Amino acid sequence: MGDGEGGGNVRKVIALAGNPNVGKSTVFNHLTGLRQHTGNWAGKTVECVSGTCKRGSKVYEFVDLPGCYSLSSHSREEEIARDYICLEGPDAVVVVCDATCLERNLILLLQIMEITPKVVLCVNLLDEAKKKKIHVDLQKLSGELHIPVIGCSARSGEGVEQILDAIESLQEKSKEQTGIVHQACLESVDPFVKRARKLCERAVVYEKAEYDRKDRMLDRLFTGRVTGFLVLFLFLFGIFWITAAGANIPSAYLQKGAFWLEEKLIEGAVFLGISPAAYEPIICGAYRVLSWVVSVMLPPMAIFFPLFTLLEDFGYLPRVAFNLDKCFQKCRACGKQALTMCMGFGCNAVGVTGCRIIDSPRERMIAILTNSFVPCNGRFPTMLALLSLFFVGSTGAGADSVLAAVCLSFVILFGIGMTLLVSRILSGTILKGMPSAFTLELPPYRCPKVGRVLINSILNRTLYVLGRAVLVAAPAGLFIWVLANVQTKDASILQHCVNFLDPFGRMIGLDGVILMAFILGMPANEIVLPIILMTYLCQGNLQDISDIYLIKQILTENGWTWLTALNTILFSLLHWPCGTTCLTIRKETGSVKWMALAILIPTAVGLVICFLNTTVVNFVTGVL
Repeated sequence: MGDGEGGGNVRKVIALAGNPNVGKSTVFNHLTGLRQHTGNWAGKTVECVSGTCKRGSKVYEFVDLPGCYSLSSHSREEEIARDYICLEGPDAVVVVCDATCLERNLILLLQIMEITPKVVLCVNLLDEAKKKKIHVDLQKLSGELHIPVIGCSARSGEGVEQILDAIESLQEKSKEQTGIVHQACLESVDPFVKRARKLCERAVVYEKAEYDRKDRMLDRLFTGRVTGFLVLFLFLFGIFWITAAGANIPSAYLQKGAFWLEEKLIEGAVFLGISPAAYEPIICGAYRVLSWVVSVMLPPMAIFFPLFTLLEDFGYLPRVAFNLDKCFQKCRACGKQALTMCMGFGCNAVGVTGCRIIDSPRERMIAILTNSFVPCNGRFPTMLALLSLFFVGSTGAGADSVLAAVCLSFVILFGIGMTLLVSRILSGTILKGMPSAFTLELPPYRCPKVGRVLINSILNRTLYVLGRAVLVAAPAGLFIWVLANVQTKDASILQHCVNFLDPFGRMIGLDGVILMAFILGMPANEIVLPIILMTYLCQGNLQDISDIYLIKQILTENGWTWLTALNTILFSLLHWPCGTTCLTIRKETGSVKWMALAILIPTAVGLVICFLNTTVVNFVTGVL
């Protein structure tokens, strides 16, 4: 790309390359701070991130390439990294490697050195290597490779600034020197793997032969045939219990605060002489639904996403994919779908976006179409409330929350089972094909940085997802208010819709009110239960009913039984994705057809499951 002059500054473009899980993004974040932007690769569907770093009269633009193991174009990430280095011609390439497994990482470095001599090696995670008694001789590596080699611990920021020094020293090299480096690399008959091994034999010392003993012990626990799935269930239970128990109090305070503010807004509207016809649609419609979404959705996400990110940083999530890989392989799907499925627990839209990590278009589409079979945070409140009211009983608040979390975990496992079943059906019908091979690295276990996890998960996940839900929820609230308050033929439009749906709803063990609530709750699943209560109470606005036993009284007085509650839980688990997820599917697939199919498939499954459940229960109770 060459030098660019602008305002007296020299601009250099630097590519950051490396294997997955080597801390490349951490290095990138330290170098660029908040001076980053995201865009699309030319002709690609994968997003890239670039950022700038100014030093003196020079401005360095760092481009964070996708993590890859080689440049062999076996995956989209490898193809993008190779094409950028070959065709875009960056001024230098910084290859980030993991000091604890340097031999494997050096393979990518050697391949890049064949393309360009302008390479800097950054050996990261020296702090982790020190704990494992692994010593890397950086000077010897530099002498063997004829390139600048620096060491750092990016999580603490130690040594990161030396990357800029190395880049500047590289730029100062004469063309003859860089030619010597390039020629030395090209003249080597040794294969990359063999040469990487020789380099490590000369420059890396393992003081402890069993430096990875602790990791292997944990792997036997987390990936064992029996213990792996048991630990997975326990983690699911723990996350759901902490989320459910921890979200109750902040949700209650947020609801009280939102309704207090609503009263003040109404008082202000009345004081200003604004008529109810003008302020009620906005305050009692759009604002009230918005407040429900924020108060019900924010606390669980603020708890769930950090917990999820902690497991991710610890290194457990790749083990989940490893455990479920055989299950997805039998369904002719990709084992990486397990990771996108886990992302869906926080938000199905995030899970759909995460499907980009799957290389095969066929397998990516299967993952997108089945992602809504795992419930997001928006569905947890309704499911937990119904489980607590109709199945848990009252054995004390602490015991109730534990038992409710256990029941919810089994419901989630049922959703995972349906994901596998529908994936197998899709792979044998409209998305035929065999499972593709992929590389899944089990990174070393690391102690997560709690502070960084909290900041990143809240800013990058919680508030991002909440913002998208808010954009959908406000117009939905206005629409619901109109349906509930506009009268025609002595009844509201909402009541006419309920009466129309009621016969079909009762056939599958629900009723018209429940079905209509799910339809109106498509923009935000959090408002399904409030709409049900509002309709039963024949009121035109969502109501703040914080007494859970009063909720059960309202439901039972309107014909609910444990079977109705079970079917509602099942349909909440197995129904169309929310509006935000649908729009995300449309964007990711570029097709209205696939979005429609993503709505139709879970809806059909949910209706069939509820019908079969109702039929079987009615038959058994009739016989008994």
